[in-house]
Amino acid sequence: MIDRIVLVASMVVAVCWFAGGGAAAQDVPGIEICTVEKTMERRTSCLQSNVDFLQKTVTKLAGDHQQKLDAAKAQIEALKATVASLQKTVDDLQASQKKAAEDKKKAEPSAAAKDAPAKEGVK
Repeated sequence: MIDRIVLVASMVVAVCWFAGGGAAAQDVPGIEICTVEKTMERRTSCLQSNVDFLQKTVTKLAGDHQQKLDAAKAQIEALKATVASLQKTVDDLQASQKKAAEDKKKAEPSAAAKDAPAKEGVK
C-alpha cells in the first residue's frame, strides 16, 4: 500500500514538475517534502496530508477520465448507428441496381424477338 502511494506521489510530482516548467514540489498545493520535519508527529501529519491530496487528485482524475470514456462510448454508439444506416442504404441501392439489371435483361429478349420478325420481312 505504501509502495503504491509513493509511486502515485512520484508520478504526480513528476507531472507537476514537467507541466509546471520546473516548479519545485513545494509549489504544488498539497505536496510537501516531509523529510525536513524533525518530529515523528509532524512527519506523520505531513505524509497524511500528502496522501489525502493524492487521493483527491486520483479521484478527480478518475472522474475526468470516466467522463471522457462515457463521451467516447456515446460517440462510438452514434457512429455504429450511422454505419448501420449507411449499410442499409448501400444494400437498398445494390438491390435496386440488381433489380434494374434483371428488368433490363428481361426487356432485351422481348425487344430482340420483336425486332427479329421485322428484319426477316424486310429481306
